[in-house]
Amino acid sequence: MPLLDTRVPAVILRIDRNPFHHGTLGAVRSLGRAGVEVHVVADESGSPVHRSRYVRRLHPPPAPGASADDVLAVLRRVADRIACPAVLVPMDDASAIAAGCLRDALAPSYLLPAMPGTLPARVADKAELAAVCASADVPHPVTLVPDSPQRATEDAWRLGLPLVAKWSRPWLLPAGSGLRSTLLVRSAEQARELYLRTDEAGSRLLLQAYLPPGPDRDWFFHGYANHSGAVRTGGPGRKQLAWPRGAGLTAVGCWTPNPQVQALAERLTGELGYRGIFDLDFRRCGTTGRYHLLDFNPRPGAQFRLFEDSAGLDVVRALHLDLTGRRPPTGEPVAGRRFVVENYAPLAALRTAPGGRELAWYARDDRGPGRAMWALWARHVSGRLRERLGARTAAAPASPLIPRAASPSPTDNEKASS
Repeated sequence: MPLLDTRVPAVILRIDRNPFHHGTLGAVRSLGRAGVEVHVVADESGSPVHRSRYVRRLHPPPAPGASADDVLAVLRRVADRIACPAVLVPMDDASAIAAGCLRDALAPSYLLPAMPGTLPARVADKAELAAVCASADVPHPVTLVPDSPQRATEDAWRLGLPLVAKWSRPWLLPAGSGLRSTLLVRSAEQARELYLRTDEAGSRLLLQAYLPPGPDRDWFFHGYANHSGAVRTGGPGRKQLAWPRGAGLTAVGCWTPNPQVQALAERLTGELGYRGIFDLDFRRCGTTGRYHLLDFNPRPGAQFRLFEDSAGLDVVRALHLDLTGRRPPTGEPVAGRRFVVENYAPLAALRTAPGGRELAWYARDDRGPGRAMWALWARHVSGRLRERLGARTAAAPASPLIPRAASPSPTDNEKASS
C-alpha cells in the first residue's frame, strides 16, 4: 500500500510572488514522489517550479493583497477543475491566514486542519506574537509598539541601539516600496523615519531588542501538530549559513537534536491548541543562554525537506496522512542531515554530510527545476549588478570640462575617476 492516499490530490497555494521560493518545489516533490496528484496555485510561470515533472497543473493565483473573497473565488475555480476533495497546503503567511479564515467556506472541496480560524493570523502577526509568548511563558525579545514619531525615538533609546524594526504584518508590505519586513536600526532618527511610513506599510511598526548573532545561536523548529494536538514529524535544526549573512533565510541548515527548542515548540503549540504545519525561528541569547522565539510561521518553512525522517515522512506528508485518516509510519530523526540552497551556498552544495544531504533545487529524479534555476539566477544577478552600476553612475558628479592646454589638478583627477 502506498504511503499516502493517492486518491486525494493536493493543492499548493502561494500568494506571494517569489520565483526563488524553493519551499514550493519541496512540497511539490514531496507529494508527487508519493504518487499524489499535485496542483499549484501560484505565480510560477517564470519560476523553476513549473519545470518539475511532479506538477500536474498550474493555476493562476490570487493577486497580491487579494481579499478573502478573491482567494475563495480562485480556490473554488480550482476545485471545480479537480472535481474531488483535495488537501490544501498554504506556503506563505497570506495563504495560511486566508485558508484559516475560509476553512468552513472551503469545505468540503478542501481538507484543512481543525483549529480556530483566527489563529494563523494571530501567530503570524509579530505584534500579537509577543503577547502569545508571554501567555505561554516562552522567551521573546523585549518588543515595543510606538504610537507616534516621538515615541519611536524614545523607544529606540529605551531599547538601546542597534535594535530590530519589524512590520507586524509583513505580507501587507506593498511591492516596490523598498520597505523590508525586518531591518537592523542603528539610530533613533532611523526608527522615527520608519514610523512615518506606517500608513504605507499597512501595519504597525515594532521595535525589538537586538539579540546579536553568533555561532550556534540561530535555530528553527519545523513540526506538524495532528488532530489531537500531538507534534509529529519534524524537529529542531541549526542554521549554519544565512542569506543575507547574519539575518537572512537558511542557506545551509542541519538537523540537530535540541531538547530545549523541542520543549518550547511543543509547549507553545499545545497552549495555543494549534493544528497543522508550523515553522518557528529561535535565537539563543549569548548572555543568558535562553532561546527566544523570533517568528511563528503557520505554514511550512522553505527548508522543511531537511526533516525527512527514516520512514520518509516530512511535515507536508504528515499533513496529507492526518487529513486523509491514515496512520503515519514510525520513523527516527536523521541527526546530521543537511539542507542546502545551492544558489545561496554553492560551495556547501559540493560537500557531503554524515546524515545525508538534500539540495533545494537539484534532484536526480527531477532535473528540470535545477537547470531552470541557474538560468534564472544568472539573469537575476546580472540584473541586480546593472541596477547598482546604474545607481552609482547616476549618483556620480559630472566630470568637469578641462581645457586641452591645461593639466588637470589632483582634485580634477579624483572627480573624473569617481
